[in-house]
Amino acid sequence: MTKKPPDGTIHDRIQAEMLDSFDEELELEIDDDRLDALTNEFADHTEEETIDRRVYFKELFRLQGELVKLQTWVQHHKLKVVVIFEGRDSAGKGGVIKRITQRLNPRVCRVAALPAPNERERTQWYFQRYVSHLPAGGEIVLFDRSWYNRAGVERVMGFCTEDDVEEFFRSVPEFERMLVRSGIILIKYWFSITDEQQYLRFTMRIHDPLKQWKLSPMDVESRSRWEQYTKAKEAMLERTHIPEAPWNIVEADDKKKARLNCIAHLLEQIPYQEIKQERVVLPARVRNPEYSRAPVPAEMYVPERY
Repeated sequence: MTKKPPDGTIHDRIQAEMLDSFDEELELEIDDDRLDALTNEFADHTEEETIDRRVYFKELFRLQGELVKLQTWVQHHKLKVVVIFEGRDSAGKGGVIKRITQRLNPRVCRVAALPAPNERERTQWYFQRYVSHLPAGGEIVLFDRSWYNRAGVERVMGFCTEDDVEEFFRSVPEFERMLVRSGIILIKYWFSITDEQQYLRFTMRIHDPLKQWKLSPMDVESRSRWEQYTKAKEAMLERTHIPEAPWNIVEADDKKKARLNCIAHLLEQIPYQEIKQERVVLPARVRNPEYSRAPVPAEMYVPERY
């Protein structure tokens, strides 16, 4: 019979597993630091002061713990939550979405990042393809860009007519009011960055082989149309900032602060409490004396190079 390892050993292993989970965030952070260094090098830019690293990690892990509590509350009460993330290219939407979802159950909190519509979808009611991604009870859906594409990139790049845009502005307030009346909690964020900051982040992507895929032809084109995007954003905020679903602006030049501010604000939008969970007790391992593990052929194993 296999002996139960001493408590100290189990404690050490649990501690090691917890450190591994922290390393996931450290890996993301190291990547951010590497990209910042590239930005500074190629853009002749001096690194600016940001939030202290220890404060950042302490607050991030605390907020992620609160997100887990919120997730349990949403499941328990069968809430339906939609969070929209909009903003210019490279504004940091993806970074905050990663931090929100990092510790959550993907069956409860999922990301909807829709590609460009296909030929069939272009003939549908405009909101139709977004509706299929809305949450059921006990779910949270984060839209990495949303139906507001029509008021932004589609309008600026000429992928729709001005009549289409005007119809969108007439329809979207009623569409969102209908969602809210149906019981959906709808929260909208706009990530705001300066012209200089977008230039620095695009420059970084150009020179970083691991991030070049993020710089699409549409992103490149957006640089020359900065003012057009600004006018489109202003019109969008003015026409779609409604009491039932107001816009929340996140200052995003400092990525770390933007993540913490956004997550902290998100937690304030949904009143929640910690749900007491029953203590989990692992059953004893059942051992059948007649069972013997079959040998695994050596060629089936992945080579241990590390």
